[in-house]
Amino acid sequence: MGHPVDVKIDLDRDVFLRTLVRELATSLESVIGLEEASGYISLVGQAVGTQIDDMYLKALATHQMSREQVAQALVDLKRRIRGDFYVIEQDDAKIVLGNRACPFAEKVLGRESMCMMTSNVFGTIAARNLGYASVELQETIARGDAGCRVVVHLVPGAGPASGREYFADTQPLLSGPGTGTVPA
Repeated sequence: MGHPVDVKIDLDRDVFLRTLVRELATSLESVIGLEEASGYISLVGQAVGTQIDDMYLKALATHQMSREQVAQALVDLKRRIRGDFYVIEQDDAKIVLGNRACPFAEKVLGRESMCMMTSNVFGTIAARNLGYASVELQETIARGDAGCRVVVHLVPGAGPASGREYFADTQPLLSGPGTGTVPA
């Protein structure tokens, strides 16, 4: 009989943490439903987005990033956590991003609530720097799409009613269709 330390299994800190997040999302979706689970995960995403934004602001020695810097930061942060996001297009009204690899890898499949991490991190960073964001998850790997297509609308009313809205000073809403955050 062999020893556990000698067997090859796919387990390291990354796999463990991705599995942990998936199982938390699964439990939330099973107990309270997809919409409410998304709301709870949104709270975490907003806190993480604030922390990441603070890291970029400090590293760039600025109090506010430009639209171009925000787009670059969104791509860079996902690259750092093994996502493969890229800018499709951007202008004063929106930043459109594509993605070929989810940071949660296969653990995201069938767990749409996990996409709230992306929505809230992107929305929080964009709104804190540019004043407003509405994030639309047009395509997601979690839903079974080949990749993700995320539109960060930068002008109030320009995005669909189903997008989650974020403002510069935000307080999370816990429920309601299409809700994200509202001014404090």
